[in-house]
Amino acid sequence: MRIMGIDPGIAHTGHAVIESLDQKLLLHDIGIIKTSPKESFPDRLKKIGDSLKKIIEEYRPDEVSVEDIFIASNPKLALKLGQARGVVLYIASKTQTQIYEYTPLQVKQAIVGYGRATKDQVRIMTKLLLNLKELKVHDDASDALALAICHHHSSHLRYCLSKKS
Repeated sequence: MRIMGIDPGIAHTGHAVIESLDQKLLLHDIGIIKTSPKESFPDRLKKIGDSLKKIIEEYRPDEVSVEDIFIASNPKLALKLGQARGVVLYIASKTQTQIYEYTPLQVKQAIVGYGRATKDQVRIMTKLLLNLKELKVHDDASDALALAICHHHSSHLRYCLSKKS
């Protein structure tokens, strides 16, 4: 199963694609979609949508996990993040990919086992879970990877629980 994790943002939208093969996780792609504050806001949203569409078409994930909205101290920024997240959800749903949403707390819990883990702790665990020597990527890309792994763990647990019913 191929899973894509997406961490929506205006300046940087992180994305990662993993695949589960025989209990082993393989990393296919990781990166960010970068937009410039010099671009108009609608153009930035368009760039996020167009870029995401190409990545989804290339890797054809079975499922997509997206970071759920968190409380932001700046209302204007929260609205803009919500709009970027809306573009992400629209593009993923338009490709008829199943979408799952996770809060940062749920991701940290699934990856580290502690909902208040630091970004460094999450990065170290994602690196270990994928058996990578290095994980030198933008924080938003690392967050997207953690979202994909979180969904892998959650979907595997749901599958196991459904078999016991």
